Amino acid sequence: MSNEAAKAQISQEKIVARFQQLRNEQRNLANSLNTLEMDLREHKTVIETLNSADPERKCFRLIGGVLCERTVKDVLPQLVENKDFMAKTITMVTEELSKKGSEINKFKEEHNIKIRGEQIGTDGSSKASEAESATKAENRNVLVSN
Repeated sequence: MSNEAAKAQISQEKIVARFQQLRNEQRNLANSLNTLEMDLREHKTVIETLNSADPERKCFRLIGGVLCERTVKDVLPQLVENKDFMAKTITMVTEELSKKGSEINKFKEEHNIKIRGEQIGTDGSSKASEAESATKAENRNVLVSN
């Protein structure tokens, strides 16, 4: 009998560990999405600023920790390309985040997992009581115009 209890305990631990892993993956995706959205806003701001600048004007771009001197006409197409790539990446990460949320909900239902501090709404959906916000200050490619 104690052998069965030990197996049940190990099984419960595996379920909890897998659930925590799923939640960490979801949190990492959300952090990545937040960082990408901040970068996209920065790129849009710089592009708007450079659109009104003289194409022959000097500007500087930080590339891998090295400040490089370029002209606006050289840098603007690269920025637009980066902005478009980020927008596509944001769409993909948003889809992955949605899939991960569905996977977590399915896992919770399969294993009858209840989370402390989580309230069940009238429509049966769960609403987390704590909101997560993560902002990181990282070095990114930044343009500075003279």
